[in-house]
Amino acid sequence: MSTITVRLKKSTVGTSEKMKANVKGLGLRKMGSVRTLENTPCVRGMIKKVIHLVEVVEEK
Repeated sequence: MSTITVRLKKSTVGTSEKMKANVKGLGLRKMGSVRTLENTPCVRGMIKKVIHLVEVVEEK
């Protein structure tokens, strides 16, 4: 299965609690933190909600 690498490029300060929960659910904590996740519809939906805060790299 393909994977996605997600990096938190902007702070969650000033965002809603739902956005903070999505970032936490992706496994990101501090600015610059990186996680490699499976490419599933659930993960894609979480990324879509906070796309302005993260940087995404698709891998095969």
